[in-house]
Amino acid sequence: MKRLLTVLALAASILSIVLAVLPVSNLAIIPAIGALLFGLTAFYLSKKAGQVKKIIQFTFLLTSIAITISIYKSIFDKTEVTDTQELIKKENETKEEAIEELESLDLDELEIDDLKIE
Repeated sequence: MKRLLTVLALAASILSIVLAVLPVSNLAIIPAIGALLFGLTAFYLSKKAGQVKKIIQFTFLLTSIAITISIYKSIFDKTEVTDTQELIKKENETKEEAIEELESLDLDELEIDDLKIE
């Protein structure tokens, strides 16, 4: 049981680190809470047995780093919505270019009658 909780805590802390460095860093809180719960339970069981493993303390370190990165990114990274007119203009241009390219294709040369569709 202690080993399972330790592995779950380590996996959850690694997942929280990965999510913390991605743009969706707010999602790192969910596995971090799981890692803390699994780690605390494993720490309690190992302390009860009289042997505290270093890996449990390492998971606490990873989890605290993930939470710190996530909090830092939520405070200091501002998403600014700028003028979207340029994006809309580019999107319309690419649609028009795609339509022109499709219209320029000569589909009459294809022979579809010889194909067997099953």
